[in-house]
Amino acid sequence: MAQHSGTVQNTQETTRTLAPASANRAQVLADYDVLQRGAGVCALFERKLIRVFGDDRVSFLHGMCSNDIKNARSGAIVPALFLTEHAHLIAEFFAWIDDASILIEIDQAAWSQTREHLEKLLVADDVEFEDCPDLVVVDVEGPRAAEAIRATTKDVVVPEKWRWTRTGEISIGNLPRFGASAGTILAPRQRVADVLSSIESLGADFRRIRTDAIEIVRVENGIVRVGVDSTDKTIALEARLNRAISVDKGCYVGQETIERATARGGIKKKLYGLVIEGERVPALNVSARFEGKEVGRLSSVEVSPRLGVIGLAILNHSVWKPGTRLTIADIAGELEAEVSDIPFPQGLK
Repeated sequence: MAQHSGTVQNTQETTRTLAPASANRAQVLADYDVLQRGAGVCALFERKLIRVFGDDRVSFLHGMCSNDIKNARSGAIVPALFLTEHAHLIAEFFAWIDDASILIEIDQAAWSQTREHLEKLLVADDVEFEDCPDLVVVDVEGPRAAEAIRATTKDVVVPEKWRWTRTGEISIGNLPRFGASAGTILAPRQRVADVLSSIESLGADFRRIRTDAIEIVRVENGIVRVGVDSTDKTIALEARLNRAISVDKGCYVGQETIERATARGGIKKKLYGLVIEGERVPALNVSARFEGKEVGRLSSVEVSPRLGVIGLAILNHSVWKPGTRLTIADIAGELEAEVSDIPFPQGLK
């Protein structure tokens, strides 16, 4: 996904020692308020849609990803991961299962590497990938997301969680992509403005929001953003993307490492939350230390209206106990932080 105010690629330390500008902060707080009581809508132009078809599409994708494609019924949305042979993360995606094809929803930035990875493993399989540039992902977040979606689709009922349905040119999914109540509309590009206007016409509790507020919800719920909270050496289990991993589906690329780590309990580091004391927002990708020793690096940080300054970091097993005190150090000084399990308690759900 595209970069946001609170996250950057973790290849170098990034300085962000000042709080967001007050005007911007006021806007973020207003958007977050909508997410608590209504529905916020945002077109995710950084997401790409790829239609996979061919007689071998199901068996091929089933063997290439971490979740169960073979047993998914038409109308299901399956969260899954593409992994290397050593179970390192390449990309996360959602598979929208249809009778005659599978629609992959994935980050634009991740698709090129993913496609190269998949095409290396295509041998005699009858599988083809087709870009769908005219389809746009519209995310609807908040407790009244279903009501907002019905306004755009002539009262079509939103399906149960992790299911989708189609009405005309529009597809509707019940997809909690950032861990909170949410739906997704896949709409033709020329109809996106109408979709947004239909939702906004419902009143003040329904309006367009920016991704900054959604990022707060993502961090509150401890949802990894691949490429931001992970590196090319991060194992899927370390990122705690359990919703995207089937433990009993059988063989797939990366499965042996996942199986070995699960059976032996061999994971030595994984994602946790940090509650950072005070109001200063530390730089990203700085060291988190315990008794002077680095135990992880801060990969995402946000200012939550409910929880204060919070962050995500993949931490060494020695500090996994919630409440463990760590030190965050950047060029502006040191900050105290406390380890929290994820999702954070009292975040938006």
